[in-house]
Amino acid sequence: MQERANNIVPSDSDSKFRKLTLLREKSKVSGGKDKILSQHNKGKLTARERIDLLIDEDSFVEIDELVIHQKSGFNMQKNRPIGDGVIIGYGTISGRQVFLYSQDFTVFGGSLGNAHAKKICKIMDLAFKNGCPVIGILDSGGARIQEGIDSLAGYGDIFYRNVKASGVIPQISVILGPCAGGAVYSPALTDFILMNQTNSFMFVTGPEVVKAVTGEDVTFYELGGSDVHSSQSGVCHQVGETEEETLDLTKKLLSYIPSNNLDEPPSSTGKISTISLKNQSKIIPEKDNEPYDMKKIIETTVDSESFFELQSNWAKNMIVGFGRLNGSSIGLIANQPLFLGGAIDSHASDKAARFIRFCDSFNLPIITFVDVPGFLPGIKQEHDGIIRHGAKLLYAYSEATIPKISVIIRKAYGGAYIVMSSKHLGCDINFAWPTAEIAVMGAEGACKILYRQKLKTSENPEAVLSDFITDYKNEFSNPYKAAELGYVDKVILPEETRREISAALQMLQNKRERTPSRKHGIMPV
Repeated sequence: MQERANNIVPSDSDSKFRKLTLLREKSKVSGGKDKILSQHNKGKLTARERIDLLIDEDSFVEIDELVIHQKSGFNMQKNRPIGDGVIIGYGTISGRQVFLYSQDFTVFGGSLGNAHAKKICKIMDLAFKNGCPVIGILDSGGARIQEGIDSLAGYGDIFYRNVKASGVIPQISVILGPCAGGAVYSPALTDFILMNQTNSFMFVTGPEVVKAVTGEDVTFYELGGSDVHSSQSGVCHQVGETEEETLDLTKKLLSYIPSNNLDEPPSSTGKISTISLKNQSKIIPEKDNEPYDMKKIIETTVDSESFFELQSNWAKNMIVGFGRLNGSSIGLIANQPLFLGGAIDSHASDKAARFIRFCDSFNLPIITFVDVPGFLPGIKQEHDGIIRHGAKLLYAYSEATIPKISVIIRKAYGGAYIVMSSKHLGCDINFAWPTAEIAVMGAEGACKILYRQKLKTSENPEAVLSDFITDYKNEFSNPYKAAELGYVDKVILPEETRREISAALQMLQNKRERTPSRKHGIMPV
């Protein structure tokens, strides 16, 4: 018996264990070492390398790693790579549980087939059931042509889950390669899209199709690169210079948002602002038509280095982003006088409306800084539907039930005053600086209309107009009339802004607001 024990004969179970080990090792190589090398030569990381950079060390748990497709057409039965071109699983980011999938371009170019889609759907379902964020890392050539309608069905199944999860769990798409055709609509349905500066592309139809149909010559980057989507289309929220930076931005974004719609906003023990708030008043120029950078007011109000702007290169006349106040996450919206004087146009309306609805879905209070001369005038704006687009912003503010606080810094004219989180749209607390000008329109324009006949008959119309403007400003272009009527709750000094907002947020922390019983409202999309 002792002799048999010393001469160990491999048991059947040993071979089974070895089989699993071999299968796991094979799945780690994805499409093969040569394709991994090709991926690296393009300046791209592999699907697994991206997961390792995103997830806390040793926290990733992969599931469905042994899935293979079951197709036989086009000799597909001879090529059944383990994992089928997408890695799915769960892990933690800064200790918080997330679910994710990462498409593997080394397997069928990351193309989506039936098995590939089912894996993505499985991880989305698990994220939904557990109330955790889902992150998709996309790098795919699109639909797997060999699988025909099964591939299209897979996209439909994913889109359906994107919509069902909307407003329930955060959904983040990280584009680190091509994302073409129908594939673009899954990230478009998610809450945030991040792209890499050099290797990310998104378009419905590629350059070859564009050339065939329209005759236009265009490169991948010109058609759907990160510059296009971060500055012209508004599709992209953040751009990283490298894949590593893009994944770091993803982690930073996640730090501001709760895991689901029932969670409270995350808190941080980050640095409290040490900037002298007394300098805020110096940001505002002496002349009321001179521009200034609204970001300086935001950055001196929120916790130090906590402002995280989104879509900074698109619709620059409107600022949106996250920040922290006393460690707690908040949403921030502001007019930007440096661009178009802070006037609201169609793109600015869309940008702010969507951000408001995200914050409202995930219990993030919204602080609005107002300096708006009105809606942008012009034939193009009217023909592009500024009425419809502007109504989205009005609808979003009115619909939101989270704590809403606004601070009128300078101009708040006409319909734009109403739209920018006014008391009339359900804003909880409205502050105004002494520099605030709340009126139907600017003093000069108002006086030219009000005193048109007197100006026509005057011997010195310029002097008369100047007197009228001075009187008008004293009467209307200030916050005190609005304060008398209760439309502004408090006129505050600039250095009091942070303290007053903090106190208002503390007061509103248990806010409850019932909405009418209905399936949903009809937003003017």
